[in-house]
Amino acid sequence: MLQLPPLSLYIHIPWCIEKCPYCDFNSHKLRGDIPEKEYLNALVDDLKQDLSFVQGRDLFSIFIGGGTPSLLSASGIKWLLEKTQQLIPFSQEIEITLEANPGAIENQKIADFKQAGITRFSFGVQSFQQEKLTKLGRIHGVEEAKTAAKQAHNVGMKTFNLDLMHGLPNQSVDDAMSDLKTAITLKPTHLSWYQLTIEPNTQYFSHPPKLPDDETLWDIQERGVKLLAEHGYHQYEISGYSQKGWQCQHNLNYWRFGDYLGIGCGAHGKVSLPLENKILRTTKIKHPKGYLDPKRTYMNDCINVDKNELVFEYMMNRLRLMEAIPFQEFENYTGLHVNVLSAQLKQATQKGLIVVNEINCQVTPLGHRYLNELLTIFMD
Repeated sequence: MLQLPPLSLYIHIPWCIEKCPYCDFNSHKLRGDIPEKEYLNALVDDLKQDLSFVQGRDLFSIFIGGGTPSLLSASGIKWLLEKTQQLIPFSQEIEITLEANPGAIENQKIADFKQAGITRFSFGVQSFQQEKLTKLGRIHGVEEAKTAAKQAHNVGMKTFNLDLMHGLPNQSVDDAMSDLKTAITLKPTHLSWYQLTIEPNTQYFSHPPKLPDDETLWDIQERGVKLLAEHGYHQYEISGYSQKGWQCQHNLNYWRFGDYLGIGCGAHGKVSLPLENKILRTTKIKHPKGYLDPKRTYMNDCINVDKNELVFEYMMNRLRLMEAIPFQEFENYTGLHVNVLSAQLKQATQKGLIVVNEINCQVTPLGHRYLNELLTIFMD
């Protein structure tokens, strides 16, 4: 029988100072001032319309992403979190993350956001080489990125993340390792280290830069994982590396097929309804103009996930993690019996992509290397 998983909340802030050429997120270049009060009120109204999905749960985590959420005032974030807690109780150890651009957050603002209730920052650094930052269209410089990390320590943040990319235009293996070594010296508890990909509807898609070849990319990945492990950063998901005990709880809930409400422009949500034995995917109005139109509802789409798609939906998320996949969790959070996996698990085992025992299955190193091939097995 379908059971309720933990519940998280994603809040989308759609504005950026500049749109990066590689970015395919729902973000909009800021023209004039942010309509902060109007947007914050809309977020609260949006959340109120989703309250039937809460079903008695506390909030496990909150992630404020974008766009550039650090463009908002700390007082505005404080007000939003207070209103949210009035509507949905927070768990005792709730993790509240704010994405921040080092070029759009001053030292005092970091302290102010912490006072407002933020427990974790995620700084969009991408590289510690100015040439690469310029090519990526980033508005911050190398020293600003270092200063943001140091200030997070100074104000007593227990945990923060640095976002780094590899496979950048004309990047060598030594360039990539230099970025990682600089990041490590700043002592974040968490690193998101992921490969640049060229996505449709981006400037890079229209005018592709010269990226490293496959052999260089593989060398970067192998050496990077080894370097991070030597300094206590263990890979717990495809692009996530953390010191012991500091995994991103919000992301863990995503990948373990937990539920999450999504509020704000274009925000996605996933909610389980055990009494109706169904799982919903929700999407909110994408453009700020439409989202703030009082004549429109915030919900753009609400889709019932077909039972035939649930196996792939679950595995598409769960296979991101390095940990074993408990069969009991699969049954609890999909409402399906584990026997529906038998044929796919047998095929994946024969190819050496997964090992199986009575209570769980574990992706092998080969399976992680050929993850797309493994995923296709669960599409059938």
